[in-house]
Amino acid sequence: MGPQQITDRIWRVAGSDLTNGRDSAVYLINAGESVLVDCGSGHGFDNTLANIRGAGFRPDDIQTLIMTHCHADHIGAAHLLKSHFGTKLVMHEKDAEIVERGDIRLTAAFCFDVDFKPLPVDLKLKGDTGNLEFPGHVIRWLHTPGHTPGSISLYMEENGERVLFAQDIGAPLLPEFDCDPPAWLNSIQKLFALEADILCDGHSGAYGPKDVVRQYLESCLASQYQNGYLDGVKI
Repeated sequence: MGPQQITDRIWRVAGSDLTNGRDSAVYLINAGESVLVDCGSGHGFDNTLANIRGAGFRPDDIQTLIMTHCHADHIGAAHLLKSHFGTKLVMHEKDAEIVERGDIRLTAAFCFDVDFKPLPVDLKLKGDTGNLEFPGHVIRWLHTPGHTPGSISLYMEENGERVLFAQDIGAPLLPEFDCDPPAWLNSIQKLFALEADILCDGHSGAYGPKDVVRQYLESCLASQYQNGYLDGVKI
């Protein structure tokens, strides 16, 4: 399958249905320069590059990769982008610690058959929120821990609509990966408060309009309760 256009500026160029079963969703943003949100496991790298071309962009123009969290299905191809195209790697400092030491367990590399090596991160985001400024757009980031210590969500305004990238907000809070249910519960409340018109998910694609986004977040919250991950947790 080819790339999926979501808005005038955003395409989904990878995912389990587009490139390889072990790949997360990967989004390309035309922000005055080409920006990727996550990059997949690496197993579907050639297909991802083909979809970038299919969306009308050149892979060697991908100047920035924003890594939403440290799991290998989302960042396994980062070293390939760096070595092939000199792409700048951006991540929250709390997950950068995991990535830079090549932690096989906390990157879940063994789950996705990724031979993950220590990877230097060029820009380490600090704190709870901030802006990433590009020639034609501003992408805002928000620290949303719980799934991992340094998970971030991104959002931007386009044509009067707010687009939110909340990559693995619906993933189970598995104790074997040191997930933090109280932190996650606080994080999803932040996402509700953003009242996004479009939500780009890390595995299941894009949701909209605003009422559908809220329903999706509500379903993520309900699932965590149903599976017992939030037992006894209070905000």
